[in-house]
Amino acid sequence: MHPVQIFELVFVMLLAILVLHWLALRLGLPPAVALLVGGGALAFVPGLPVIVLDPEFVLVLFLPPLLMDGAYFTAHSEFRKHLAGVLSLAFGAVVFTTLVVGAVTHWLLPNLPWAACFALGAIVSPPDAVSARAVLQSVKLPRRLSTLLEGESLLNDATGLVLFRFAVVAALTGTFSASAATGQFLVLALGGVAVGVVISGLWMLLLRRLDDEYLIIAASVLLCWAAYLAAEAVHVSGVIATVAAGLVFGWFQHTIFSARVRMRALAFWQVMVFIFEAFIFILIGLSLRGVLDRVGGIDVVFQQMAVPVLAIVLAMTGARFLWVFGSDTVLSIIKALGVAHARPLGAPAATVLSWAGMRGVVTLAVALTLPETIPGRDFMLVAAFAVILVTVLLQGTTLGALIRLMRLPEDESSAKLNASEAEAVMMDAQRKAVATRAYDSDGKLIHPQLLERYTRRANMAVSYATDEEGHKDRVNAHFDVILAAVAAGRKELMRLHRVGDIDDETLHSLEKDLDIEEIGALEGRV
Repeated sequence: MHPVQIFELVFVMLLAILVLHWLALRLGLPPAVALLVGGGALAFVPGLPVIVLDPEFVLVLFLPPLLMDGAYFTAHSEFRKHLAGVLSLAFGAVVFTTLVVGAVTHWLLPNLPWAACFALGAIVSPPDAVSARAVLQSVKLPRRLSTLLEGESLLNDATGLVLFRFAVVAALTGTFSASAATGQFLVLALGGVAVGVVISGLWMLLLRRLDDEYLIIAASVLLCWAAYLAAEAVHVSGVIATVAAGLVFGWFQHTIFSARVRMRALAFWQVMVFIFEAFIFILIGLSLRGVLDRVGGIDVVFQQMAVPVLAIVLAMTGARFLWVFGSDTVLSIIKALGVAHARPLGAPAATVLSWAGMRGVVTLAVALTLPETIPGRDFMLVAAFAVILVTVLLQGTTLGALIRLMRLPEDESSAKLNASEAEAVMMDAQRKAVATRAYDSDGKLIHPQLLERYTRRANMAVSYATDEEGHKDRVNAHFDVILAAVAAGRKELMRLHRVGDIDDETLHSLEKDLDIEEIGALEGRV
């Protein structure tokens, strides 16, 4: 394709993303579902070229920033608290699903070598970080379930990729060593952690020495690729390196970024992640045509592959249910034996956790890396695509209803203070700081208005923390008045500019003040 045609195609995809996302919001669907379906429909539009994804390029372009986004915003205390559960899902569930899918595949297709069957199992076993984020952001989950699902999606790709590599090697060479595989996995994982921590540390040293806000933001964005590429260069896990870098960077960013940098960087980052996530799902949909053309068309899929593919989807889903409920049963037994720290999820939460196993870009990209000579390659491609379609379309659209049906109770927070109590403590610290600076060296009050303002705010915060419901209406009314004042000020500012009483520089300066005041009022409403 000519470069201009490539740009035109990208532009059409961006327009499609906007339209499909808007339609999803109007119809109450997860945007990932609309994008996947829309991409699949676009794939068959006459005149559009067949989209052939380069799997290595897709992984290195899209995976690092989306993994970084999840790790950066991870609640560290909750992640540590539920680390055992996260590892059980990210490692145990992936291995178990790989074995179950491999066994079912070999039972259905006995001529397919065991190693090739397990390669398929490794392809479809890890739920996808991007798919999980895309669906979970539209539903409300208890904190523990949310932590388990988000933590699993950050780490399980590494497990699936390692299992896939060993299965492919075994399929091509006919040899496999469990001890060697375990040892190499530990090297990849621990090496990835080390690289991620080192790269993030070096990056933070760099950021501290940059004075320009835009340089800081640009350098922060590049961290995810720096960690991923550095890890892959030394042959350790780029996935784990990116996650480790994101966890470290997210912990220290509060002391590295200024307020202006944090607000600007967050806005830029969120838009970039939105576009990347949307591109992934629409590209998956667009690649449907290429997969069907390769295997001989939709008729071949339905006539020769439909039954075994359906069986694989059921086996994959059933394996996750078995692992989650089996693990929860073990926790129940341990708790019954008197171990206080054992906290089973219970059947409703376990059901939701089992059903929330959407697959996505990693499954497709890994399937596309299958060597041409591996037995059953076409069938594996179709199975991988079917798994993505079924999990995103079926599980993604029904997860919200399932959560409401299960009526999951909210976890009790382990934090000593809730948000309003923490705000009261913070404002009291502000009041004390102002009080120490409100008087000159002779003890004369020189900032009475500031002292009165911060004292009033601190007292109001304490009052609100003791009775949130009783103050809710008054708080909202207070900020509604501020929003009305901002609107009036903005209207007058625009009038002054339109009649030529102020220049553009004054307009932009005062408009920024109004924007900050409006954002504060909107965030203050409860």
